[in-house]
Amino acid sequence: MIRRSEEMSKPTVHATAPLASCSDLPRVQTTEIVDDLADRGFTIRRGLFDEDYLRALTAEARDAWPDGEFGQAGISRGVDLGTEIRAGHVLCLDPAAPTALQRRYLDFIGDIRHQLARELFLPLHGFEARFAIYPAGACYARHLDQFQQQPHRLVSCLLYLNEDWQGHDGGELCIFEPPDEDGEENEILVLPEFGTFVAFLSDRIEHEVRPTHRERLSLAGWLRRE
Repeated sequence: MIRRSEEMSKPTVHATAPLASCSDLPRVQTTEIVDDLADRGFTIRRGLFDEDYLRALTAEARDAWPDGEFGQAGISRGVDLGTEIRAGHVLCLDPAAPTALQRRYLDFIGDIRHQLARELFLPLHGFEARFAIYPAGACYARHLDQFQQQPHRLVSCLLYLNEDWQGHDGGELCIFEPPDEDGEENEILVLPEFGTFVAFLSDRIEHEVRPTHRERLSLAGWLRRE
């Protein structure tokens, strides 16, 4: 059962000591991430990963981009999103054959998955992930990540891979907190800055991507039930 906090205060963006190195990336402590998901439904973290690792992961994605490995996004689960998402491109990770860099990130997500299953009894059995590139002008209207007809996604995870991102670049993730006792809804804007990690409950947290004014790269994924 998901715990909920009694007071919905303004969220804190946490900074964590960076991980030691790209070549030997240890697993991070996930207790606070899981607590955030249980109490608020989302978490926002910075500084989890060493910048050398992030740059290597970014280079791997960008090397695949000119080679044509990314595909066009726009139609999802039989729902026409043509008016909601524009010009997105994605490259799905192969869970059976990840690269060494991808494996390190998947191990981190695996720690979160095991702790969520153990402490919150979420029936998590897999993780689907993909690099996503939004060209300038792209956006994604307000939505939930869990689809009514296919309720497999339980926890959404995002790792942003954009160096030197500035406020005027746009492309913010807007998280809509559930209304408080007075019916007030709080909006939380997250810039897609290099190394920022966001996770939220796929069936509870509505969100949108504001129009981006430069190319925007992320590693998006979903912890799933079978």
